[in-house]
Amino acid sequence: MAQPPWLNEEESRAWYAFVGAGALINRRLDQQLKEDVGITHLQYEILVRLNMAPDREMRMSGLADALYNSKSGLTYQITQMEKSGLVLRRCCPSDVRAVYAVITDAGRRMLERAAPGHVALVRELLVDVLTPQQLTAIADGLGEVNRRAQDQEPVSPTR
Repeated sequence: MAQPPWLNEEESRAWYAFVGAGALINRRLDQQLKEDVGITHLQYEILVRLNMAPDREMRMSGLADALYNSKSGLTYQITQMEKSGLVLRRCCPSDVRAVYAVITDAGRRMLERAAPGHVALVRELLVDVLTPQQLTAIADGLGEVNRRAQDQEPVSPTR
Protein backbone atom coordinates (compact mmCIF):
# COMPACT_ATOMS: atom_id res chain seq x y z
CA MET A 1 0.00 0.00 0.00
CA ALA A 2 1.38 3.39 -0.97
CA GLN A 3 2.03 5.96 1.73
CA PRO A 4 -0.60 8.72 1.82
CA PRO A 5 0.68 12.26 1.42
CA TRP A 6 1.43 13.82 4.80
CA LEU A 7 -0.73 16.73 5.92
CA ASN A 8 0.62 20.12 5.01
CA GLU A 9 0.58 23.00 7.49
CA GLU A 10 -2.93 24.22 6.65
CA GLU A 11 -4.36 20.68 6.61
CA SER A 12 -2.76 19.97 10.00
CA ARG A 13 -4.14 23.24 11.36
CA ALA A 14 -7.66 22.31 10.20
CA TRP A 15 -7.38 18.76 11.59
CA TYR A 16 -6.15 19.82 15.03
CA ALA A 17 -8.70 22.63 15.24
CA PHE A 18 -11.46 20.14 14.46
CA VAL A 19 -10.24 17.53 16.96
CA GLY A 20 -9.61 20.08 19.70
CA ALA A 21 -12.85 22.00 19.28
CA GLY A 22 -14.91 18.81 19.18
CA ALA A 23 -13.34 17.42 22.34
CA LEU A 24 -13.54 20.70 24.27
CA ILE A 25 -17.11 21.46 23.27
CA ASN A 26 -18.28 17.93 24.08
CA ARG A 27 -16.53 18.08 27.47
CA ARG A 28 -18.14 21.44 28.32
CA LEU A 29 -21.60 20.27 27.21
CA ASP A 30 -21.24 17.10 29.26
CA GLN A 31 -20.11 19.06 32.32
CA GLN A 32 -22.93 21.60 32.00
CA LEU A 33 -25.63 18.94 31.66
CA LYS A 34 -24.28 16.91 34.59
CA GLU A 35 -24.16 20.00 36.81
CA ASP A 36 -27.54 21.39 35.75
CA VAL A 37 -29.72 18.28 35.50
CA GLY A 38 -27.59 15.21 36.24
CA ILE A 39 -27.42 13.62 32.80
CA THR A 40 -24.62 13.23 30.28
CA HIS A 41 -24.45 14.82 26.85
CA LEU A 42 -25.08 11.41 25.26
CA GLN A 43 -28.13 10.88 27.47
CA TYR A 44 -29.42 14.31 26.46
CA GLU A 45 -28.99 13.39 22.78
CA ILE A 46 -30.86 10.12 23.38
CA LEU A 47 -33.77 12.06 24.88
CA VAL A 48 -33.75 14.52 21.96
CA ARG A 49 -33.79 11.75 19.34
CA LEU A 50 -36.57 9.84 21.10
CA ASN A 51 -38.64 12.98 21.63
CA MET A 52 -38.42 13.86 17.91
CA ALA A 53 -39.19 10.32 16.71
CA PRO A 54 -42.66 9.19 15.62
CA ASP A 55 -44.55 7.97 18.70
CA ARG A 56 -41.50 9.15 20.71
CA GLU A 57 -39.77 5.79 20.30
CA MET A 58 -36.99 4.28 18.20
CA ARG A 59 -35.67 0.84 17.54
CA MET A 60 -32.48 0.46 19.60
CA SER A 61 -30.33 -0.39 16.57
CA GLY A 62 -31.60 2.69 14.70
CA LEU A 63 -31.00 4.89 17.73
CA ALA A 64 -27.43 3.60 18.06
CA ASP A 65 -26.83 4.36 14.37
CA ALA A 66 -28.36 7.86 14.67
CA LEU A 67 -26.06 8.63 17.60
CA TYR A 68 -22.95 7.04 16.01
CA ASN A 69 -22.73 4.81 19.07
CA SER A 70 -22.18 1.10 19.51
CA LYS A 71 -25.19 -1.04 20.29
CA SER A 72 -23.59 -2.19 23.55
CA GLY A 73 -22.78 1.40 24.54
CA LEU A 74 -26.36 2.46 23.85
CA THR A 75 -27.72 -0.52 25.80
CA TYR A 76 -25.67 0.59 28.81
CA GLN A 77 -26.97 4.16 28.55
CA ILE A 78 -30.59 3.04 28.14
CA THR A 79 -30.23 0.79 31.21
CA GLN A 80 -28.97 3.74 33.26
CA MET A 81 -31.75 5.98 31.96
CA GLU A 82 -34.37 3.29 32.65
CA LYS A 83 -33.23 3.21 36.28
CA SER A 84 -33.89 6.96 36.43
CA GLY A 85 -37.29 6.58 34.79
CA LEU A 86 -36.34 8.66 31.74
CA VAL A 87 -36.90 5.92 29.16
CA LEU A 88 -38.30 2.44 28.95
CA ARG A 89 -37.79 -0.45 26.62
CA ARG A 90 -40.49 -2.33 24.82
CA CYS A 91 -40.37 -5.42 22.67
CA CYS A 92 -41.88 -5.49 19.22
CA PRO A 93 -44.72 -8.03 19.01
CA SER A 94 -44.05 -8.71 15.32
CA ASP A 95 -40.24 -9.11 15.60
CA VAL A 96 -38.87 -10.68 18.78
CA ARG A 97 -35.37 -9.41 17.95
CA ALA A 98 -36.49 -5.77 17.84
CA VAL A 99 -36.35 -3.71 21.03
CA TYR A 100 -37.55 -0.12 21.16
CA ALA A 101 -36.48 2.69 23.46
CA VAL A 102 -39.34 4.98 24.46
CA ILE A 103 -39.08 8.35 26.19
CA THR A 104 -41.24 8.58 29.32
CA ASP A 105 -43.08 11.61 30.68
CA ALA A 106 -40.22 12.02 33.16
CA GLY A 107 -37.78 11.93 30.24
CA ARG A 108 -39.72 14.67 28.45
CA ARG A 109 -39.72 16.79 31.63
CA MET A 110 -35.97 16.24 31.94
CA LEU A 111 -35.48 17.34 28.34
CA GLU A 112 -37.57 20.48 28.96
CA ARG A 113 -35.39 21.32 31.99
CA ALA A 114 -32.10 20.54 30.23
CA ALA A 115 -32.71 22.15 26.83
CA PRO A 116 -32.45 25.88 27.72
CA GLY A 117 -29.02 25.57 29.38
CA HIS A 118 -27.78 23.21 26.69
CA VAL A 119 -28.86 25.48 23.83
CA ALA A 120 -27.39 28.53 25.59
CA LEU A 121 -24.02 26.79 25.88
CA VAL A 122 -24.10 25.56 22.26
CA ARG A 123 -24.69 29.17 21.23
CA GLU A 124 -21.90 30.43 23.50
CA LEU A 125 -19.33 27.84 22.39
CA LEU A 126 -20.10 27.59 18.67
CA VAL A 127 -22.98 29.46 17.08
CA ASP A 128 -22.34 32.96 18.44
CA VAL A 129 -18.54 32.66 17.97
CA LEU A 130 -18.82 32.27 14.20
CA THR A 131 -20.05 34.56 11.45
CA PRO A 132 -23.05 33.32 9.45
CA GLN A 133 -20.66 32.52 6.58
CA GLN A 134 -18.34 30.50 8.84
CA LEU A 135 -21.31 28.64 10.30
CA THR A 136 -22.55 27.80 6.79
CA ALA A 137 -19.07 26.67 5.72
CA ILE A 138 -18.75 24.40 8.78
CA ALA A 139 -22.23 22.96 8.31
CA ASP A 140 -21.60 22.31 4.61
CA GLY A 141 -18.07 20.97 5.08
CA LEU A 142 -18.74 18.74 8.05
CA GLY A 143 -22.03 17.64 6.50
CA GLU A 144 -20.08 16.35 3.52
CA VAL A 145 -17.50 14.66 5.78
CA ASN A 146 -20.37 13.02 7.66
CA ARG A 147 -22.06 11.79 4.46
CA ARG A 148 -18.84 10.31 3.08
CA ALA A 149 -17.92 8.66 6.39
CA GLN A 150 -21.37 7.06 6.57
CA ASP A 151 -21.12 5.82 2.99
CA GLN A 152 -17.77 4.11 3.52
CA GLU A 153 -17.71 0.56 4.76
CA PRO A 154 -15.40 -0.07 7.66
CA VAL A 155 -12.05 -1.32 6.44
CA SER A 156 -10.90 -4.52 8.12
CA PRO A 157 -7.28 -4.62 9.34
CA THR A 158 -6.55 -7.55 7.00
CA ARG A 159 -7.31 -5.60 3.81
